[in-house]
Amino acid sequence: MALSEARLGELAARLAEVPGVAAVLLGGSRARGTHAPDSDTDLGVYYHRPLDVAALGELARTFGGPAARVTPVGEWGPWVDGGGWLTVDGAAVDWIYRDVDRVARAWADAEQGRYAFHAQAGHPLGVPDFAYAGEVALGVVLADPAGELAALRARMRVYPPALREALVAGLWEADFLVGVARKAVPRGDATYLAGCLFRLAGVCAHALHGAAGRWLINEKGAIAAAAALPGAPPRFRQRMEAVFTAVDSDPVHLTAALDAAADLVLETADACAMMAR
Repeated sequence: MALSEARLGELAARLAEVPGVAAVLLGGSRARGTHAPDSDTDLGVYYHRPLDVAALGELARTFGGPAARVTPVGEWGPWVDGGGWLTVDGAAVDWIYRDVDRVARAWADAEQGRYAFHAQAGHPLGVPDFAYAGEVALGVVLADPAGELAALRARMRVYPPALREALVAGLWEADFLVGVARKAVPRGDATYLAGCLFRLAGVCAHALHGAAGRWLINEKGAIAAAAALPGAPPRFRQRMEAVFTAVDSDPVHLTAALDAAADLVLETADACAMMAR
């Protein structure tokens, strides 16, 4: 059961009253209109330090019951830095903290074509810092008393040309990964090779999204999303998945997997070049 629109609006308005909270953003499948009745409702809680976590916890218990809990800032890690998993009116509602100042810095870097993937629990590829901008661009502002998030969103709606160029240029890493993974073949080191391939797949997916000027903010569904882009390599998803099914301890199979991955990297580069025309 999904949270009702009325209850969602009430919750966002109450969140915006917590000291330190600057805005509330609806994200995930509900913001995109692709949610199912059992989908979680993802709420970005955009804050300035200091965030009144005690007041936030009281509000969580008001809506989610006496067992509801929110974390201190930083408990979940450096990039997904806290929040709470609540059940409100029988529906799953996730609060995810976002530091507004850090979001603005990430956007400034993206405008200049600077980006990095950052270690974060639950994100094996790493969190791309430009995902902060993508979340705002793709989300729905529910509460924003000072208009701060809306002002950022107006700028983030246009995909930065410098970021597009940087992500496509980042394909060098995918080619490099094929080379280093080949060293694991004689040893039958399928685990290391699979890790290289996962990273390679992510780099290709981000390059394709960058070339298309589309935000990619999560590893989940990244390959399917890349495959759906106009101009993506033919059967991109099926071929990338076939690469992983070939990974076992047999050097012949590992070599075949890397050869197929290398072909996909080359085709991704060609596809990106065509998209940029």
